[in-house]
Amino acid sequence: MAEEKRTWRLGIDVGGTNTDAVIIDGDLNLVASTKSPTTEDVMGGIKAAMHEVVSQIGLEAAANIGFAMLGTTHCTNAIVERRRLNKVAALRIGAPATTAISCMADWPEELKSAMRVRDFLVHGGHEFDGREISALIEDEIREVARVVREEGFESVAVTSVFSPVSDAHERRAVEVLRAELGEEFPISVSSEIGSLGFLERENASILNAALVDVARTTADSFEEALAAEGIVDVAVYLGQNDGTLMSVDYAKRYPIFTIACGPTNSIRGASFLTQEKDAIVVDIGGTTTDVGVLFHGFPRESMVAVEIGDVRTNFRMPDLVSVGLGGGSIVRRAEDGSVTVGPDSVGFRVTRDALVFGGDVVTATDIVAARGLAPEVGDASLTSSLDADLVERGYAEIVRIIEDAVDAMKTSAGDVKVVLVGGGSILAPEALEGASAVLRPPHFGVANAIGSAIAQVSGQIAKVFSLSETPRAQAIEESKRRACDEAIAAGADPATVEVIEVEDIPMAYLGDALCIRVKAVGDLML
Repeated sequence: MAEEKRTWRLGIDVGGTNTDAVIIDGDLNLVASTKSPTTEDVMGGIKAAMHEVVSQIGLEAAANIGFAMLGTTHCTNAIVERRRLNKVAALRIGAPATTAISCMADWPEELKSAMRVRDFLVHGGHEFDGREISALIEDEIREVARVVREEGFESVAVTSVFSPVSDAHERRAVEVLRAELGEEFPISVSSEIGSLGFLERENASILNAALVDVARTTADSFEEALAAEGIVDVAVYLGQNDGTLMSVDYAKRYPIFTIACGPTNSIRGASFLTQEKDAIVVDIGGTTTDVGVLFHGFPRESMVAVEIGDVRTNFRMPDLVSVGLGGGSIVRRAEDGSVTVGPDSVGFRVTRDALVFGGDVVTATDIVAARGLAPEVGDASLTSSLDADLVERGYAEIVRIIEDAVDAMKTSAGDVKVVLVGGGSILAPEALEGASAVLRPPHFGVANAIGSAIAQVSGQIAKVFSLSETPRAQAIEESKRRACDEAIAAGADPATVEVIEVEDIPMAYLGDALCIRVKAVGDLML
């Protein structure tokens, strides 16, 4: 019999090798889990994993599911593969100040071609202290709208100089564009996506504009897949890359925030499974290992520009190190006798190609099986032909790769707790150099899907204030309010929203400017 209030959660996370799915009940207990190979079209693997977990609990119990969460690689894949991208009009508000460097000057040509981007430069923008560089000429905006209509552009990205300080010209440009193109026309606004750093913020906004249809198709396909399993009238959320969730409508506006949500789901899942708030999380999959930092219960964000598809951006991204080590990593002996592990991998074919499963490729999984460290995986006797020296050298290389990645994420020389998650974490030893403790929690193999299922909803603001115009205390309070509003807009229950992080950075090179970053989180609206 279904609960009167449907509080169960379906969490799905798409990895490069496997798509994981879990169902969690109203008391946050795991009641079903599975791993299914990720398919080329991504959605096939999602449907297979969903069908399997629903089958495990039965349709009657599945009627308790009230929430469905998806962490997906759709947007990342679209950029990497240069496919399914919107035709974008990139509107730069910055004449005459920004003519020295053209829009998308350092972009790969094949990506620009795939997006069919055309850039437009109009007058406007602000100085670092909020003064106008030049007035916004609305007729120029209307002319851009005319070209957008006539040439069939599918999305617009609007970027103005120093819009994190003053977004007045961006907001007015959007109003003019909407009057000309309609309220539903997709418009990406740079001040809502990136922070200081004009070119990187412009890049992020253009990428976001290019992903609108990918996000819409992904969300619609996910809802169709749910309906096919008899799961209807549920609240649907997509994972975003700070370890939290966002509503479908919010995801369609900001699809770029889904990029790198997989590793952050794993970090949140690791925190939930271990109850640790501060640790280094090592997520080992079939192809790669992602190492991130759990800081106060959430993934630590990167403070530097991040490249997406060879394009520099400055929107929020998790601080990660990725290395080519996974359960399917291919092991070889070089001519000089040394042993290499990866970076190439058999990926999801590990259960077919690895020796331990009756295949003929020596993988990292075979190395640990041969050492007797993975008795539950395949048939270890099939690795008996492996040379003992190869096994020992291969294992030492696996440990070295993991320890080096952990060391790269440490901010001090002291030992730190390390949490191992992901199906490939059987590769890691029980002790690591530089680790005060190595934790491998129950259900570690589906920590990413668990992280997706239990995640909260967040809102984040990064804005520059002039202290001569807005006192520090007032600026912080305004930023807190806006961050809370963002969290509610993304789907959080207003009664549960709280500010968890406030950072204010004086920007001496900009006079009396103060950059304030605030993050707020809240529980799902039940």
